Amino acid sequence: MSNTNIPAVPLTLEGAAVLHQLFRIEWSKWNALEAGKKQSILDEAKQFFVRLEGANSGLFSILGHKGDLMLVHFRSGFPEISEVELAVSKLELNQYLVQTTSYVSVVELGLYESTQKIYGALMEKGVIPNTPEWATGVQEMLAHQRTAMAPRLFPDVPARKYICFYPMDRRRGEQNNWYMESLPDRARLMHEHGMVGRRYADVVKQIISGSIGFDDWEWGVTLFADDPLVFKKLIYEMRFDEVSAVYAEFGVFYFGMRHSAAELEKLF
Repeated sequence: MSNTNIPAVPLTLEGAAVLHQLFRIEWSKWNALEAGKKQSILDEAKQFFVRLEGANSGLFSILGHKGDLMLVHFRSGFPEISEVELAVSKLELNQYLVQTTSYVSVVELGLYESTQKIYGALMEKGVIPNTPEWATGVQEMLAHQRTAMAPRLFPDVPARKYICFYPMDRRRGEQNNWYMESLPDRARLMHEHGMVGRRYADVVKQIISGSIGFDDWEWGVTLFADDPLVFKKLIYEMRFDEVSAVYAEFGVFYFGMRHSAAELEKLF
């Protein structure tokens, strides 16, 4: 595919809308409440979180100083994300929480290898890039993949004990700029990068979400596992991969443990 008119942008498939919410508990205000008032607030919150669990949300306690609680929501679209965000804000418990940060994204599957195959097939048919016929051909070829990958595009919050979340960018430096590399080179690098992740597939559930245009970074990475040490091992090994070593920039890392609605009282 040497034709310079071929789009440089890899194809992607998008699925569930995602919202991460980080909260700090205002302990001085909470501890000043009478026991009966605390119980009333927690009873309402527990009933609410039971419903959230059934609607594909997860509650996590955060280790370290960056926050106390994290809520992770997967929904079919952004209107549903807006509804759950508003519902959380209306809880009486929310009067004793301060939201320290949040992250908005959408589950994304990058299709570097498929992109080259699809573009190549269209070129062989004589379809001119960036024409309506090209766009139609791309969507027709993606339709089957979108159906086949539906479980990955619309995942459940994994029932794992630990979570690790961090945002990241691809570097745009003067010497190493991911977006100036050719599509074949980026596809090769991403294939090698993906092979590292596949070695951990049995012990880590990884969900990549795209956030370009939605939040401050380009992607969000959410990892779920029952053994927290695999986060360290996976991310450390990936540091030696060329994609991470040369082109990756990482944001703040958040690490926590999952809790059911029934455990809310213990957290407070």
